[in-house]
Amino acid sequence: MLPDRSSISPRRSLLVLGLVLCAGLAGCQVRPLYSEAGGTRAKLTSVGFADATNRIEQVVRNELIFLASGGAGEPLNPAYDVTLKVSSEASNVLDDDGLAEAGIPVPGRVQLTGSYTVTRTSDGQVLRRGQHSSVSLIDVSRQSFAKVRAIRDAENRAARELAEFIRADIAIVLAKEPPQQPVWQK
Repeated sequence: MLPDRSSISPRRSLLVLGLVLCAGLAGCQVRPLYSEAGGTRAKLTSVGFADATNRIEQVVRNELIFLASGGAGEPLNPAYDVTLKVSSEASNVLDDDGLAEAGIPVPGRVQLTGSYTVTRTSDGQVLRRGQHSSVSLIDVSRQSFAKVRAIRDAENRAARELAEFIRADIAIVLAKEPPQQPVWQK
């Protein structure tokens, strides 16, 4: 038989609710991605990046090196290696050539697509393959230099955003890696 609701005091129900919440939070395994306890920051500084094959790959690579190492540069003997392929595509949003001929800038977009592979150098195991895209909007002028410069500036903006996405993915992968054991020498 169930107890009558009037016999359960509000104080008792709050106590039970508090105990249930404490038990639920005790099983919670959430921690910051870049916490020192997981060693993710130290692992990020041990990532090496493959050489770039074009200008936009170089921009993304430079940004990734800066984000991963905090400005200290690449390690001499990286524990992890990242290969990167980045492509860029510029296009008009509108297909109206009459606007450009009238001297009105036409809206456009630059899309960067970056694919990457994170590999552990000690055993060559691929830890993650991924792909991200980043879009930057531009106004395309009739003037050829202004058009080229607008596209290059948009590529640079999109490259910074793409590097942030890729760095976050690399940090997630490295957070799951077991801590590196020190090598003792005699």
